[in-house]
Amino acid sequence: MNYIIFDLEFNQGYNSIKRNKNAITPKCPFEIIQIGAVKLDENFETISTLDRLIKPEIYNKIHHFVKEITGITMEQLNKGKPFNEIYKELIEFVKNDRSILCVWGMGDMKELFRNIQYHELDTSLIPKEYINIQSYASKYLKCPKGTNIGLRNAVELLHIPIKNQFHDAFNDAYYTAEIFKKIYNEKIIPKIYNLNKHMRVNRQNNGKTKIDTYKLIKQFEKMFDREMTIEEKSIIKLAYMMGKTNQFEIKNTK
Repeated sequence: MNYIIFDLEFNQGYNSIKRNKNAITPKCPFEIIQIGAVKLDENFETISTLDRLIKPEIYNKIHHFVKEITGITMEQLNKGKPFNEIYKELIEFVKNDRSILCVWGMGDMKELFRNIQYHELDTSLIPKEYINIQSYASKYLKCPKGTNIGLRNAVELLHIPIKNQFHDAFNDAYYTAEIFKKIYNEKIIPKIYNLNKHMRVNRQNNGKTKIDTYKLIKQFEKMFDREMTIEEKSIIKLAYMMGKTNQFEIKNTK
C-alpha cells in the first residue's frame, strides 16, 4: 500500500472580457498548471516524488493573481509538457496494488478529475480512495467546528521546519506529507471518492445553476492559506454575484 500525497496549482481565465481567448471555460474553470506529489509506503518512508509544470491548453495567459501567489510565469509553463503527457506520468507514479490519494482539502481532488474529463482521458486509471488530511489536521489541532486550518498554520503549529515557499505544488505536497506523518492514527480511514456525485452540477428546479458558495470560499482560503472572516466571506459572495451580471464591463480599446 502506498500513500500518494499530491497538490495542484491552477490557472484561470477572466470572467469580464467578452470574446477573449482567456475567458473562463465553464467545463474547466481551473486549469492545472503544476502537479507535485510525494509517494509514501505504509511505513511513511518516501519512495518517490513527482514535480511537473504543465503547458496550458485552455488559458493562454497566466492570471495576474495566480502569478503573484505562485511565482509561475508563462515562460516556465510554455516549456512544460501538455496535460495528456503529464497524466501518463501520473498514472505510472500512482500505479500499485493499492494507492490512496491524500490531499489538503477536496478542491484538488475535484479539479484533478475535472481536468482529466475535460481532456477526455480515462478517469478509471486514478485511485478513488482518498484521505483529506486538512480535515484530520483541523480536528487534531482542535480548530473550531466547521473550520479548516491553513497549510502554513498547521506546519507552524506542528513545528515542521519551513524549508521552501508555500503555494508551490511540490512544496505543499511535501508539507502535507510531513503533517500526515505527525497526525496519523488508526482512526484515519480512507473514503471513496464518488466521481459522479462531486462532478454533478447543482441545479435549482427552474434549471438555473446554483453557486456553491462553500467551495467558492474554500478556494479563496486555499489561495490565501487562511480562513476567511465573516466580513470577507460576504464580500466574496457579493463580488461574485456582481461579476456575473457583467454590469462593470468596459469596452477594451487596446
